[in-house]
Amino acid sequence: MSFLDHALQEVAEAPTAASLGTFRKHLDPRWIEEALQATGTATLRKRRLPADQVIWLVVGMAMMRDRPLAEVVSRLELALPGQDGTAVVAPSSVVQARQRLGSDPVEWLFNRSAEEWAHQSAAAHRWRGLALYGVDGTTLRVADSNENREHFGLASGPRSESGYPLVRLAALMALSSHLLARVSFGPYAVSEIALCKELWEHVPDATLTIVDRNFLSAQILIDLQRGGTNRHWLTRTKSTTQWEVLESFGRYDKLVELTVSAEAKRKDPSLPDTYTARAVSYRHSQSKGRQWLLTSLVNPKEHPAVELIEIYHVRWELELGYDEIKTHLLEREEIIRSLTKEGVHRELWGILLTYNLIRFEMEKIAQEADVPPNRISFVTALRFIRDEWLWCCVASPGSIPSKLQKMRARILQFVLPERRRDRVYPRAVKVKMSNYAKKRRKTARRTPK
Repeated sequence: MSFLDHALQEVAEAPTAASLGTFRKHLDPRWIEEALQATGTATLRKRRLPADQVIWLVVGMAMMRDRPLAEVVSRLELALPGQDGTAVVAPSSVVQARQRLGSDPVEWLFNRSAEEWAHQSAAAHRWRGLALYGVDGTTLRVADSNENREHFGLASGPRSESGYPLVRLAALMALSSHLLARVSFGPYAVSEIALCKELWEHVPDATLTIVDRNFLSAQILIDLQRGGTNRHWLTRTKSTTQWEVLESFGRYDKLVELTVSAEAKRKDPSLPDTYTARAVSYRHSQSKGRQWLLTSLVNPKEHPAVELIEIYHVRWELELGYDEIKTHLLEREEIIRSLTKEGVHRELWGILLTYNLIRFEMEKIAQEADVPPNRISFVTALRFIRDEWLWCCVASPGSIPSKLQKMRARILQFVLPERRRDRVYPRAVKVKMSNYAKKRRKTARRTPK
């Protein structure tokens, strides 16, 4: 059988009532109903584009960023038939439907699904009884409108301000699968530390949270540890970090005591005067001198130093997750296209929800392949899911094959090889910034009323 014959046979077998089947399989319809009810946005009267369908429109926008909104509605068969029997809706109706929905239901749905999927995944891939999480921040550009400039703000530097307003984002991620467990974002002027304060309470018990040395603060680390049972942290030291050695487990493995600063005590009088940690040193091939790690895991027999050093570098899985969102899901078009604060919130929650849906599907694929989730190619999974949507829309508009087994079998061919520990990527750029003057506009784009 030729490739064309095989493809035509698959089209003929495609069902006509499995719209968005790949994702509907994972998002419990009760969650969507609860999201609408909890946020007071349930559709009260019959509309051509009901609220529950608009949620899928937000997901479709994230998956098909190069398509107009009306086309996304048509391709996903989201609109109810009108009096003339057609399901076509005017572009203005799509915009109004999104505005009615707001961002709260999408945020609620993301948090509900993320809490179940990410914690379930992290619990299934433990290291010495501890689920591995990472916390870090990043930024995304938003459309250059007056409202976005006023709310989100611009990044300012020694030479000039940024060309676009920026939203700052911080995430709690299950490092084994890249599933986002919780996300907080806001204007660029809000620091990562402030955003992450909203994340610590969502860290489960029996966990190890790996953070960058920017989070090396007594208030952060002590609060994280005492906020639950058997919650631990691991980070890298700063050049100014000082301690007193209490016990030596080896030449580069020490039990140390650190002093809580007077400023930290002023902000939080409940903090102790000192706290105990374990300092472990290693030499990195791309660094001068030795690097030191600090952790609340103080027992060298239960948590060997060599494993701690290896586990710390799992933190980069979070950076890879951010790259998957920016480079591949957003296709390097980092601009959130909504012109209003509420629109940016709704679109960003939709992007994060879509990312988790893809990652959750990848974990199911990994289970069938009997490999870790990070051995499945995100790019391949994303392309196959997008192709399924678009291909099946041509065969039968809005329908997606329910034969997930077949799709997963194809993706299994693209299982990534094991990570090469000898590969190193120093921080550098291949192309320097242009010498041309930056384009500036005195007035930003008008925000629609």
